[in-house]
Amino acid sequence: MNELQKKAYIFATIFTLSNRLQTLGDEFDKNFTTKQWLFIVAVSRFKEPPTITEVANFIGYSRQNAKRIAADLEKAGHIMLQKDENDARALRIIINPQCMEYFKKRDKREIEFLEQVFTGFDEKLTNNVYEGIVKLEQNVKAMGS
Repeated sequence: MNELQKKAYIFATIFTLSNRLQTLGDEFDKNFTTKQWLFIVAVSRFKEPPTITEVANFIGYSRQNAKRIAADLEKAGHIMLQKDENDARALRIIINPQCMEYFKKRDKREIEFLEQVFTGFDEKLTNNVYEGIVKLEQNVKAMGS
């Protein structure tokens, strides 16, 4: 396979892997979809409760998609949406303590899942893939600017 064919393979495989990983993630825990899990992880990365727009930008979701996921999570009692004190149009996302506790309890299973996904990866391969993904992310961001 020449370099161009390898690049095309990587490009196409990113999409198929994304779909397969999402399916595996959805089967991992029937209480949360993979997209809901990613949403909760993103919210937890902020020091202060973020807005829906901030989370959408962080993950790369449209604001509408992030708002729909937030509404589903709020309906299920996992998060609370509160109007921002300074901007009535902005909704801040607060993760409920029960939700945080739930994710702490499944932490060991998440680690086992991740280890299984990366079976056969040594430190060198992990670092190479990591560096490649970081560079790919930078290139895609630059193209979107």
